[in-house]
Amino acid sequence: MIGAIVGDIIGSKYEFHNIKTKDFPLFSKDCRFTDDSVMTLAVYLALKDCNGDYTKLSLNAIKRMQEYGKMFWKAGYGNKFFQWLINKNPEPYNSLGNGSAMRISPVAYFANSLKAVKKLSEQVTKVTHNHPEGIKGAEATAVAVWLALNKKSKEEIKAYVEQNYYSLDFDYNDLKQNYKYTMTCQDSVPQAIYCFLISTDFEDAIRNCVSIGGDCDTTGAICGAIAGAYYGVPQHIENEALSYLDPILLEIVNDFKSSNTNK
Repeated sequence: MIGAIVGDIIGSKYEFHNIKTKDFPLFSKDCRFTDDSVMTLAVYLALKDCNGDYTKLSLNAIKRMQEYGKMFWKAGYGNKFFQWLINKNPEPYNSLGNGSAMRISPVAYFANSLKAVKKLSEQVTKVTHNHPEGIKGAEATAVAVWLALNKKSKEEIKAYVEQNYYSLDFDYNDLKQNYKYTMTCQDSVPQAIYCFLISTDFEDAIRNCVSIGGDCDTTGAICGAIAGAYYGVPQHIENEALSYLDPILLEIVNDFKSSNTNK
């Protein structure tokens, strides 16, 4: 989960200014946390609120996402999601956007099985992104994080994703040259997973994601969530990234780190 926040913050500078190279400073004054981090932490709180009984997870997700979305209303939400945030009676709006995937990583830390990952992912996702591609993108991300946490190899993760969700038959140089900005799950989640799969360590995974361009705070969050679960986040990178968080959000991160869930 911390990997998702790190990926969001590093990628934030380059979301609308793609650089198409791995040679860039990880952090600068132009980096910031975005809606990806805020919603990831809101989902974590929604899961924690359940105390192991997830029958009301969807309601908790709505409550926490609206609460923190309004608190950090300048974090960079899309128009439809922002309207959902401020609606007194929010309804799903058939979205297939990658916002479903960027926030989903906490479910992997609460689920005790692959089946549970999928169920929790759907309960969180369907409150907004009830389009099949929105559900699929979130589930593929959550499953990849869970498999990484449970010490599966990259080959096993790749095989499961390809058998159940997306083709990952990409070429890095082709992506770096031709990949364009998109906010759909089907055109960003598989690319983010691929960037993890070809990485040598956590930092390399994030550099891969930023270097192909696109919506790289969100793909950074998706890739970072998987890479963080697989490699762990280097302490110096974590410390630098978390310095960008508002104290309210940092308190939630510290709660996550001190809980009984895996870091």
